[in-house]
Amino acid sequence: MFKKRLSKSVRKYIRLEKARLQREISDFKEKKKQIKELYKKVCPKKE
Repeated sequence: MFKKRLSKSVRKYIRLEKARLQREISDFKEKKKQIKELYKKVCPKKE
């Protein structure tokens, strides 16, 4: 069974945003929360 992959530009956007969040936010729980929100924003069907 095949999983639907995200486009290359979307994967790049997610990677860059995660890096930015990890640089800016020091609290571990807050980082996880922000990353989860990022995924919800990019692909709302997943969650």
